[in-house]
Amino acid sequence: MTATAPDTATKLATNASSSTADESQRDTTNPADNRAVTGYKNKDTQQLSSQLEMLRSAFNTDTTPTASTRLNRLSRLHHALKTHQDELLAALKKDYGSRSDADTLVAEIYALASCIHYHQKHVRRWMKPEKRKVPMHLQPGRAEVHYQPVGVIGIVAPWNFPVYLAFAPLVTALAAGNLAMIKTSEFAPETSRVMATMIGSVFNEHEVLVIEGDVDTAVAFTQLPFDHLVFTGATSVATHVMSAAAKHLTPVTLELGGKSPAIIHPDYSVTDAAEHIVFGKAINAGQVCVSPDYVLVHESQEQALHDAMASAFKRRYPTLSNNEDYTAIINDRHAQRLQGLVEDAEALGAQVTALWPENEKHQEAAYADRPLRKRPLTLIRQTNNDMRVMNEEIFGPLLPIVTYKTLDEAIAYVNQRERPLALYYFDHKRQRGDDMIRRTLSGGVCINECMTHISVDDMPFGGVGPSGMGHYHGVEGFRRFSHTRSVLRRGRFNMTQMIGAPRDTLNWRLFKRFQAWRLGL
Repeated sequence: MTATAPDTATKLATNASSSTADESQRDTTNPADNRAVTGYKNKDTQQLSSQLEMLRSAFNTDTTPTASTRLNRLSRLHHALKTHQDELLAALKKDYGSRSDADTLVAEIYALASCIHYHQKHVRRWMKPEKRKVPMHLQPGRAEVHYQPVGVIGIVAPWNFPVYLAFAPLVTALAAGNLAMIKTSEFAPETSRVMATMIGSVFNEHEVLVIEGDVDTAVAFTQLPFDHLVFTGATSVATHVMSAAAKHLTPVTLELGGKSPAIIHPDYSVTDAAEHIVFGKAINAGQVCVSPDYVLVHESQEQALHDAMASAFKRRYPTLSNNEDYTAIINDRHAQRLQGLVEDAEALGAQVTALWPENEKHQEAAYADRPLRKRPLTLIRQTNNDMRVMNEEIFGPLLPIVTYKTLDEAIAYVNQRERPLALYYFDHKRQRGDDMIRRTLSGGVCINECMTHISVDDMPFGGVGPSGMGHYHGVEGFRRFSHTRSVLRRGRFNMTQMIGAPRDTLNWRLFKRFQAWRLGL
């Protein structure tokens, strides 16, 4: 999920019309290699509609691509990733002001390459028709389920992981035999430019298109009649995306977010829990859909957890300002939003501790007159439900600590809130872990870990309720982007003559008796 700009939500809510296309900003096709025109920067709904129709026409010429075609497309995407990875690293640094190369490599480049390899390994098996049982009255016959592509997939990518969250759905779409259009984030323009170039270098305009542009372009994009639409972003914007898709009866996959809790059992080491939570919260400076949004700890261990997290963060990040391992907040607006959450919590009585390195504690005061883009993990205690930080998805390095008296109380606290995208539970006792899974509901769960479940290519990833719908990891993603088509093949002998009119025959009487006996009627 990404904290999408309010103006995006407003545009979607009001169904704003797109402005006239600016042809001067349109890329041109290179006739030498017939590569894609991938970098349109216009707001013309008609132009986007024409591009979609071009892709749909191309799909209709090959509605069920062979495994070889799909594997070739995946190989080309892998080649583009390998060729342009240095450019992507540089572009993300520029878009963020300071983006950790390690964050980019682990969460975007390596994760995407792993996703591609996984689909290459399994796509042939997934494509095979599945045999199903045929009832007696249809014998001899053969029942099968075929997984066929649905057409053109629309993908709306966010800014927090603009490469992975655009191309991982693309991998699944291509493996399922579809074509795709991708709308990149306006908050990561340099990265969008590189993504357009890399896709244009290996795909032609009849396979995959990357659409750059501003909010108006995004609005027009979501209003297109795709065969499936994937949106990764804020829950508040998703309601408008879903409404726009409903006009065309377009199925949607929504990857959203919410407030993912971490719960620590009193028997579990708070020092070990702190290590895992800090690891998860510090990646991309907490700008992650599955980042832990608050921690529930037994009231007797609150101070111990606070100290353990402070120690873990400062050891991992002994400096911040010039530390290339630590990512900045994406832009000033989001930095101001985070500062507003802190100020609101303090005004309502919270105790706030910003975990600055010892020699950089002056930084906060030095940035008093402008947004602080490199901000440390900030622990917030003595919270209450009136604070914005306890009601809004944080999407940054702020972490409330909430205490509980009993585990039942902690579970009730989670269940009284909207369903989160992830839940993290720390406890070595298997039975209690199973009980936690049984008594709560979330998109995914990690036991004694934090966030790493999303790196398991073989498991579905997605939310539930306000945290999303649908999946695009694993075989579930392949099936999500496929039409599950039932196929019945009739043999030469026609058994249905036994149940067709006229019914005053011996065959019908025998059939009725047999069915009554078989079904216990």
